[in-house]
Order: sequence, then C-alpha cells, then structure tokens
Amino acid sequence: MKRVLVTGADGFIGSHLTEALVRNGYDVRAFVLYNSFNSWGWLDRCAPDVKGSFEVFAGDVRDPHGVRAAMQGCDAVLHLAALIAIPYSYHSPDTYVDTNIKGTLNVVQAARELGITKVIHTSTSEVYGTARFVPITEEHPLQGQSPYSATKIGADQIALSFFAAFGTPVTVIRPFNTFGPRQSARAVIPTIITQIANGARKIKLGSLHPTRDFNYVADTVGGFLAALAAERGAGEVINLGSNYEISIGDTAKTIAEVMGAEIEIVTDDVRLRPEKSEVERLWACNAKAKDLLGWQPAFGGLDGFRRGLAETVSWFSDSENLKSYKADIYNI
Repeated sequence: MKRVLVTGADGFIGSHLTEALVRNGYDVRAFVLYNSFNSWGWLDRCAPDVKGSFEVFAGDVRDPHGVRAAMQGCDAVLHLAALIAIPYSYHSPDTYVDTNIKGTLNVVQAARELGITKVIHTSTSEVYGTARFVPITEEHPLQGQSPYSATKIGADQIALSFFAAFGTPVTVIRPFNTFGPRQSARAVIPTIITQIANGARKIKLGSLHPTRDFNYVADTVGGFLAALAAERGAGEVINLGSNYEISIGDTAKTIAEVMGAEIEIVTDDVRLRPEKSEVERLWACNAKAKDLLGWQPAFGGLDGFRRGLAETVSWFSDSENLKSYKADIYNI
C-alpha cells in the first residue's frame, strides 16, 4: 500500500499529513481544490525536505469524474476534504451538503469501482454534540447541532454504508479539536494567539464555559498514519482524542501564560453560537484507538497541551506566518 491519495491536502491537517506520508516513504498524490491562481494552499509553503516529493491533482470533491481520475492507480485514499467552519454553515448550508455528503459519496463510490484497498474517512467530534456522558466513546449518540455537524453525520453514514453494503474497506477516523501551525483563525486557539501576537490585550471571544478535548496536529496525523498501517479498522469508527478536557476560558489563560501576556477577555456577541447549537462539552475516550491502531497521544494531558501550544505559538509568532492572518476581524 504505497501510493495514497489525500483529499483536502491543501488544508491545515491535510498539509501536515501529506508531509508525514512523504517522510514515511509513501508515494503521495495530493488532491487540492482547483482555483485559477494555481494555489496549492498550505502545500505552497510545505517543509523543504518534502517539497517536490509529491504529486498534485487539482480538482473538486463535488465532481465525481475528477475524484475518480484522481484515485486512478492509488492503493488507499485518506479523505479529509470538507467544509468545516460552523458559523459559515449557518448561512450557507447547501454547500456543506454538496461538499461533505456528496463529496464523500464520490470518494467511496470511486473507491468501490477502482478496488481501493483502504479508505480512511475523516469525521469530527462535533457529530456527538454536547456530551451526554464522558468520556465520549464511539457509541455515544450522534446529534446534529449545526448544519456542519449534520452534514458530517451524513458523510460518516454514507461512508459506513459502503462498508455494510459493498464491503468497501472504510475506516472512519473521528478527531477531536485539532490545533497547531497553519490552522485557520476561525478556530479558537489561533484566534487567541493571533490577537495576542498582534499586540491586543483585550481578547475577543465567544462562550468561555464550553469544554474541548484539544489535540496537537502531530498526534492527529499520527492517528491517520496508524490507521493506514493497521490491519484492523475496516467498518469501524475510531476517536482520536487526548482524553483531557479544558474550558475555552482556561485555554485562553493557558495561552496567555505560554506567551507571557496579561489579557482581559471580552465577550463578542457575534462569536456566540445559537444557544441550542453550542456544543457544551467534549471529552474523548481514546481506548479504541489504542486497541485497534496502537495509537496514543504524545501531547496528552495539561503538560502535553502546553507543549503543543508552545509549538503553535512559536509558528504563529513568526512575522511571515502571522501576516497571513486577519486578527483584527472575526473570521468565520
């Protein structure tokens, strides 16, 4: 299983995964979103040791013909391409259906027709909604509390249905709250870091009480690599989480400590989700990942979280990276 297709390779997690696959000896075809600027997203700024060592296919997961063409000659596909911003899904839900649900259908249909030996589909902890019990196992009920999470539930079920109906070797990987270098400022950790790095000391945020299970991107990528190499996992849903819970308010305080800054948090109403749409609590059980994949987080617990934050702060604090972000506005 040497040639792999990565959809969403131009994005945050996808670009890190593409680099890691190359370093691990895989022949990588990176599926990026076609645009007239010929931009490859974050792959335009990939690490020097992997630059030029992967193939790029520009297309759109919403087009079944392009997806099938991209998958030709591949042994496995890691499907990360998706629309993920929750606020954007409130006013443009139709494009989430097309990208997340139909895009996933295109991937698994092509995989079935081409006899792909492994399909790794990317889910999200948002499909669980507010935790009914913790830590959250893979048996937790699914709750679509935003159009985004609803489409990811649909995408997951499409992928799993192909395993049930046709034996397509699908594994669903469900990461919890990944953070790290290159993440969009629509996410809370880059929102906090970029505001502080640009000199702000009154930090604008939404709700502070919800909790999250944050995972440094190297751990998430490690989970994908473990799933790709594992003999078990077909037909399974597998959480990737640190098994550590922290509130948004305490996250902001921890980031300020790492950056040596005194901050005041200001509630910005535009950043608040509708009350019933807010996911109040996320805390992952990662026992299944340890059992099936032999994976466990290297950045677990408060100490690991702080180490991951330090790496993230260092990257965002570089002026060349920081200038790519609009820290003075609300990014959706």
